[in-house]
Amino acid sequence: MPVPLFRRPAQVRGPRRPAVRSGPAVKALAGGLLVAAFTAQALGALLPHVPLLLAATAGSLAAEGALYRWQRGMLSLFAKSHADVTVRHVLRDLLLVVGLLRLGEQHRETVYAPLVAGLLACYALHCAIQAVSVLVRRTRTLPVVTRNIDASALRLSPAPPALLRRPGHRLLVFGLPATGGLLATVATDLPVCGAAGLAVSLLLSLTGLGVLLVRLLPGRRPAGEQEVLDWFDAWLAAYRPTVGLYFSGGASSAYQANMWLEPLAKLGGRPVVVLRERFMVQKLAATDVPVVCLPKVSTLMRLEHSTLEVLIHPSNSGKTSQVLRIPTIRHAFVNHGESDKLSSCNPYAKAYDEVWVAGPAARERYALAEVGIEDKDVVEIGRPQLDAVLPYAGPPAGAFTTVLYAPTWEGWDGNPGNTSVVAAGENLVRALLADPGVRLLYKPHPLTGSVDARARAADLRVRQLIRAANRERSGPRPPASAELASWSAELERLTATAGRAGADQAERMLAQSAPEPGRAAAVARAAAAWDEAYWASLPDWEHRIVTEARPALYSCFDRADLLISDVSSVISDFLASGKPYAVANTSGLSEEAFRVAFPTVAAATVLTPDAAGVPGLLESVRHPEKDAFAAARAELALRLLGPAEPPAQERFGAAVERLRAAAREHRARMAGRLAVEARGRAAGLPGQRREQTPAGPAGRG
Repeated sequence: MPVPLFRRPAQVRGPRRPAVRSGPAVKALAGGLLVAAFTAQALGALLPHVPLLLAATAGSLAAEGALYRWQRGMLSLFAKSHADVTVRHVLRDLLLVVGLLRLGEQHRETVYAPLVAGLLACYALHCAIQAVSVLVRRTRTLPVVTRNIDASALRLSPAPPALLRRPGHRLLVFGLPATGGLLATVATDLPVCGAAGLAVSLLLSLTGLGVLLVRLLPGRRPAGEQEVLDWFDAWLAAYRPTVGLYFSGGASSAYQANMWLEPLAKLGGRPVVVLRERFMVQKLAATDVPVVCLPKVSTLMRLEHSTLEVLIHPSNSGKTSQVLRIPTIRHAFVNHGESDKLSSCNPYAKAYDEVWVAGPAARERYALAEVGIEDKDVVEIGRPQLDAVLPYAGPPAGAFTTVLYAPTWEGWDGNPGNTSVVAAGENLVRALLADPGVRLLYKPHPLTGSVDARARAADLRVRQLIRAANRERSGPRPPASAELASWSAELERLTATAGRAGADQAERMLAQSAPEPGRAAAVARAAAAWDEAYWASLPDWEHRIVTEARPALYSCFDRADLLISDVSSVISDFLASGKPYAVANTSGLSEEAFRVAFPTVAAATVLTPDAAGVPGLLESVRHPEKDAFAAARAELALRLLGPAEPPAQERFGAAVERLRAAAREHRARMAGRLAVEARGRAAGLPGQRREQTPAGPAGRG
């Protein structure tokens, strides 16, 4: 079984902070408490009133800590208002000093002057630490980020302590002794308390500054930019990559690249993954394929002089146009899924040398869309990811019919027909939960609610319905699975990519060196074993909300007897199983018009937003003789996914080899032309570019 798709890589983390989603009222209350604490502190300092000053300062510190733990968004709002942590800390200590001056006699001002001077020194050191921290970060920000490549030659080292790299946390921790000492001085009128607290803060700050300054010594810095680029060129020359996966996108789009990692790894030659965003290096799922992140265009262009011949593209992005400028590489658009939605026939595809699709339906779709894609540039390769999907094995054998509801997201265009969650999700789930013989698996799209708040709210209501239904069900539960825990730990060990808590990119590059031989096979075995152990650990009557990295979508396919989804690539992929599926029609079209507009619905039961057809749908799943779409599904699968033989992975590999051959031919022609021009220049003959050239078409480039 392949490594699960739609999966974030396992990471080693410290204790997780609870995620709190707060509405405007809660955020306003949290911010108001901090403002109220500062106001009370100001009153206590100006009156002066010692108990109020002490209580307000303590309350201010407590509110600060609470905001850092549970309301980070509020801290961002304060920073945008020029009331960041430094300003707040200065204000807090300044009010304590004002209180001391107001409480003491006139002649005591000279006694408190050293405390004020010490406080100023603390803030000066804070600024110095921050400046040096920025310099250290710059020396550790390399022009190339890698995974699965031995980067030890770059003199990489563990990152400085995280506390020294986070100014807000650092100021709170290093400044706490000083603030505490000043509070004690206010309470006792003993300047020595404030002096002791300031001494501790100064010592902490000086130590932190020293730790960072050592990182700037020549022998402690990582390799410089030019040295890293020379190292990268040498790696390209030694590894000699032939085919690569190019990807650029946001953090939530990593699944689009992850689904092509295993097909890429199974290709012959020497594959490589090319990324553009630094954060994406850790978002990428487990793979043994070398990964290089090239954020700058100038670094990306070094690929032009490498042996890389083909890049496959699972998505379009603004940065894709940059790599398309490299004439020595052939480019193929493979997409991250195929559906009848207009986004599957984007005119951007004209920029690629070839467009690789699953089956004849996609070829026809491009022709009908009239977006400028010539038929000769469309290549049918199937869907390599689906080779491992289990085929239909008959009606539900147990007491429960497992239904997978996997709606797509709302999309960017606001079309109400994109996702069924808003208009039909609750009705569909209620209808399914009303059948005592149904076990529901709910797997929403990872981007659900990212654009439309209504989709996010509907998704939450669907989850509440499922949890409520589980509370009303009971039955035997399998014993706690030691096997599941064991395989989970093994997968964490094999696929961990983040390293220790607080590691930066340079440290992760050092930790994520060339993989041990056989790691990919070990991951595949562990993933398959985890899947079996996971499903075995669940009672067959329990509904599940599947949003974690595991189990993957295709694992849910294998467990489901029926899929309910929207017009999306999910239904195309599910057809590989041969099982029944249904599509929710929230487009406002009649069923007839809906089927005409979206050919992938041809073999589906069409459900209306009121979910009235759910009982009949379940009946046809449980009694195959009532299934009117069995033959149509087989025919549609052939149109959408292509023939089962040869396997899609084999067809994918053949397409890669053909495009590699085209790239080599193009390079040979260009080399021949350059040689002719060089000879002409040597002989002093003008116009060689327009004269003798090798035979054959010019090709793209």
